[in-house]
Amino acid sequence: MEKSEAATIEMGNTSRESKGKAPLLAASVHHNRAAGGYKRGAAVFDLILRVCAVAAAMAATITMATTEQTLPFFTQFFQFQASYDDLPTFTFFVIAMAVVTGYLILSVPFSIVCIARPAVIGARLLLIICDTLAVTLATSAGGASAAIVYLAHNGNSDANWLAICQQFNDFCQRVSGAVVASFITVVLIIFLVVISAVALRKH
Repeated sequence: MEKSEAATIEMGNTSRESKGKAPLLAASVHHNRAAGGYKRGAAVFDLILRVCAVAAAMAATITMATTEQTLPFFTQFFQFQASYDDLPTFTFFVIAMAVVTGYLILSVPFSIVCIARPAVIGARLLLIICDTLAVTLATSAGGASAAIVYLAHNGNSDANWLAICQQFNDFCQRVSGAVVASFITVVLIIFLVVISAVALRKH
């Protein structure tokens, strides 16, 4: 008699414990699904921004690399011509932005992996490290070139640097557009770094 009562009590306790654990398990599953959906949404947004950054970086690289203007008049000894490779800063800009463009293109498959498997930490960690290096390179190239563009537009009387944009108007417009595109790239990559940091924090 005592054994049957003890068995009944144990069965009752087990039933109560299972009923208590069931809501907790359901809540945990729901939380994991919500977190997975959030991470997948962030990864999709990452891919969209990454493609936009590729377009901006490529536009900056191509625009600067094809910038050249020759004035319609010349003398017996001089031909007035301006090209991006006349200035080492613009040459560095083309090389740096080409590297950033290449990296962003290669990073697209890793971004797709983060969409397919949002719980993967390795791909996201690799992206945030490389994105940080890319934004540093793009910022240095854009900042240095912006200083040259400013001097080309306004000159510097203290350094006897004459403004050349009145004569080379097309040249200045193209290099200015390339610099603007590089800063757009910088802003987009900064957003990518923030998205990766938030996604890693959710882990």
